[in-house]
Amino acid sequence: MPHPILTVFAKEVRESLRDRRTLVSALLFGPLFGPVILAIALQFLVNRSAEEADRPLPVAVSHGERAPNLLAHLAAHGVEVTRVEYSDAEARAAVAERRHRLVLAVPAEHPARAAAALPAPLVLYGDDSDTFGDRRAARLKAIVAQYGAGIARGRLLVRGLDPRLAAPIVVQDVDVSTARGRSVTVLGTLSYLVLVAMLLGGLYLAIDATAGERERGSLEPLLATPVPREQLIYGKILASAAFMLVSLALTVVACAVALQFVGLEDFGMTARLDAATVARIVLAAAPLALPGAALMTVVASYTRSYREAQTWLGVLLLLPTLPIMFVGLAGLKATTPLMAVPSLSQHFLITALLRGDAIPPLHVVLSAGACVGLGALLAWLAGRLYRRESLLG
Repeated sequence: MPHPILTVFAKEVRESLRDRRTLVSALLFGPLFGPVILAIALQFLVNRSAEEADRPLPVAVSHGERAPNLLAHLAAHGVEVTRVEYSDAEARAAVAERRHRLVLAVPAEHPARAAAALPAPLVLYGDDSDTFGDRRAARLKAIVAQYGAGIARGRLLVRGLDPRLAAPIVVQDVDVSTARGRSVTVLGTLSYLVLVAMLLGGLYLAIDATAGERERGSLEPLLATPVPREQLIYGKILASAAFMLVSLALTVVACAVALQFVGLEDFGMTARLDAATVARIVLAAAPLALPGAALMTVVASYTRSYREAQTWLGVLLLLPTLPIMFVGLAGLKATTPLMAVPSLSQHFLITALLRGDAIPPLHVVLSAGACVGLGALLAWLAGRLYRRESLLG
């Protein structure tokens, strides 16, 4: 005769497979919708960046007649100049009202100071809150800086000086990153997507374990069976964790397929998600399923209705992913103590796998061990809560 835990596990899986809402949540919404949206967003960014790099740079130049050589240099380097006659207030208003993204003003003293070989001022009006406008400003500054460097070299040559005297130190950049490593800069949200989709896969099963059974009136007959109550809830937790694992595998596979259609290679990046990497990512994130399922079951046991459980567990989905949000803000790196933090350790492991970095075995053991230990503790707590008479409402 099968163990009661396995019997309950089989019952929950069988009933969930008949529930369209659970199937859509666990096997369609998270695993497919999320990766598709990620791929579309990345492809949009790639296309937009490529267009920005190849497209002429539109700039409004105020009083350009004061610097004709500068205008010729801008035109030769892909800048589409629009001549205007703006005062300071008019230039500010033009940028604020989005009539121009950038306005380059040539002050009245510019010609005289340039002729006297003194620093000749230029004023660039832009909006730093405009992401693409900020990129255009950086591109324009680089072109103007190139023009200024050419003038400086010419002045030194006229005076019989070697232009290299003005550059006593030259820094050479050596980029040791790999194409896979650079891809993490645009795939930073992948671990967040994978973990949320995995937890979402067992959401409705966890709700049904207590709130759903109570609303249908099937909880009391279930508790009346000659089986320890904690074994009943253990079977439900395992079923919820199983659906999370299925959702996890489908999500990672869907991401691997979707990223094949994103042109990261054009920017020196590659998202190498082959079968081996996909399997390692699934194995790295899998231990989080047990504490996730147990925690959801514990929270659901305190709710009085299906809708209330949905509300609380919807908020609870954010809890395991909160540590990931602080990684970029705090500049956290994968250290041995941090690998004992569930969800954060999964993020570090997934990121390392995307980069192709070597992962210390101790980090893997700590990550899996912490998740299994926390999951066992939460499952024990759920078993204790399931023995309460107030569970029936």
